[in-house]
Amino acid sequence: MIQISLSRRLRRTPFSEGVEAAGVAAYTVYNHMLLATVFRSVEEDYRHLKAAVQVWDVACERQVEIRGPEAAKLVQMLTPRDLRGMMPGQCYYMPIVDETGGMLNDPVVVKLAEDRWWISIADSDLLYWVKGIAHGYRLDVLVDEPDISPLAVQGPRAEDLMAAVFGEGVRAVRFFRFGRFAFQGRDMVIARTGYSKQGGFEIYLEGADLGMPLWNTLIEAGWAMDVRAGCPNLIERIESGLLSYGNDMTDENTPHECGLGRFCDTGTAIGCIGRDALLRVAKEGPVQQIRAIVIPGDPVSPCDRHWPVMAQGRQVGRVSSAAWSPDFGTNVAIGMVRMTHWDPGTEILVETAEGPRPGAVQERFWN
Repeated sequence: MIQISLSRRLRRTPFSEGVEAAGVAAYTVYNHMLLATVFRSVEEDYRHLKAAVQVWDVACERQVEIRGPEAAKLVQMLTPRDLRGMMPGQCYYMPIVDETGGMLNDPVVVKLAEDRWWISIADSDLLYWVKGIAHGYRLDVLVDEPDISPLAVQGPRAEDLMAAVFGEGVRAVRFFRFGRFAFQGRDMVIARTGYSKQGGFEIYLEGADLGMPLWNTLIEAGWAMDVRAGCPNLIERIESGLLSYGNDMTDENTPHECGLGRFCDTGTAIGCIGRDALLRVAKEGPVQQIRAIVIPGDPVSPCDRHWPVMAQGRQVGRVSSAAWSPDFGTNVAIGMVRMTHWDPGTEILVETAEGPRPGAVQERFWN
C-alpha cells in the first residue's frame, strides 16, 4: 500500500483525534490539511448520511478573513455576485473569478459585520490572490487566515443533535443564515449550511483548544440518534449536483459554464475584477456547460482523471465525477458538455476506466 508521508506541510486538524478513533479508512489532502473521505465504505456512509446524522471534520474549509473599512469593497471586487443587499448574519454562495472571468473558488462568504467577513474556501490557495488584490489596490483592509476550524453536522437528524448541544434556539437559524451560540463559555458562529443536501449546520470553531471537547460532546449527545463520524460523500454530492472545485471546475471555466450564472449579477456587481469578461460571456452564452449524466450498467470506478465524452467519433465533453448510486440503481456523473450535445436525452459515449460505456445527458440532478 502506498502511503502519504506526513509533515508540517500537511496539517492535522483540531478534530483529527476523533476522526482516527472513529476508524477513518481514507483521507485526501484539501487546503494542505487532512480531509476524511471514507469511514466504513462510501456506500455505507452514504446510506447512513441519508438516514441519521453525522459529524464531519471539515477544518480544511479554511477561512480568509477580511476586516477593515474597505472590507466590503474588497469582497465585492472578488465576485460577480452583487453583495450590496447582504446583511450581517447572512451567508452567500459566492463564485470568485479572476480578470478573465475564470473560476478561482466557489466559497460560502459569511458576513459578520460591514467591516469583517469570512470567506470559507474550497481547495485552492485563495488567500494569496486576496492579499494581492488588497495590496495592489492599496485597500484599507487586513487579510489573513484566522485560527478557525469548521465542524459540520449533517443529515436528517442534524437539527435534533444541534439542539441537544446548543439549545432549542438553534432551530430558528434559517437556511444560509448564522447565529452565535455558547459552548463551554465561548460564543461560536453556527450557520445552517453544509456540503450535502441532507440538511445540517456548520460550526465555526475559533481556536483549536475546544476541538475535541466539541467533537466528543456532539458524539455523546447523538448516541440515541445513531450519530457517526462522517465526511462529504461522493455519491450524495453527485446526486445533489454539488460541484467540487478542482475536480468539476477550474480557473479555465467561467461561472456560466458551471451552471452558476444565477449567482452572477454582472449588470450591478460594480467593481468585480472579472466583470467585463463575464459581461461578454453573459451576452454570447457559454459553449459548454455542466450537466448531469447517467451511465447505465455495472458500477464504474471513481474518476481519478477526466473521462472523455464522445459522440460520432469526436470528443464533446468530459466527465469529472462519477459513482454508482444505490438509490437510483445506475451510475451518476457530473460532466462538462458542449452545447451541441447538452440537451436532455442526448446519447453519448463515456470513456470510463473500464472502457467505453453508453450514457445520456439528464435534464437535472437527482436530489
